[in-house]
Amino acid sequence: MFKQVTYSLNSREVAEATNEWLDKRGVSKTSIAQLVHFLQKDYYPELTLDECIANVEAVLSKREVQNAVLTGIQLDLLAEEGKLMAPLQEMVRNDEGLYGCDEILALSIVNVYGSIGFTNFGYIDKLKPGILKKLNDKNDGQIHTFLDDIVGAIAAAAASRLAHRKQAGREEEAERLKE
Repeated sequence: MFKQVTYSLNSREVAEATNEWLDKRGVSKTSIAQLVHFLQKDYYPELTLDECIANVEAVLSKREVQNAVLTGIQLDLLAEEGKLMAPLQEMVRNDEGLYGCDEILALSIVNVYGSIGFTNFGYIDKLKPGILKKLNDKNDGQIHTFLDDIVGAIAAAAASRLAHRKQAGREEEAERLKE
């Protein structure tokens, strides 16, 4: 008889792998935080990069986000190595315009923090500022079909989280002043 082994995933290892793979692909928390700042600076002129980093870290602490990051990076790496089957290989390699699975995976991240994240994601995906411009560059030999959308989604989710927290803070302050 075979003894059945119970599967158990170590959450700390998943979080560490997520951060490690983002770093390996040239994406720092600061570069994502700069996108958050870009999205929110007009609404919160006092916003600091440290606040943005804290919100990025909070988003990256979610298992759903970690799963999307690891899955997307793996698919990009497999495409770089030519290990996907045709026609998927060509679609991912060329970031095919009608291939929307990269956006769908990214939307699973945005969905964690509500509808404001969707508008932030669409906006930043269209403009591609900061690190997104670098990730979208097709001339460096790397494939970031999934990662550019994932990074945009992390920034959009962090911006949404930040906006929700700022609003809650305003409401708490208003209540406190009433007393």
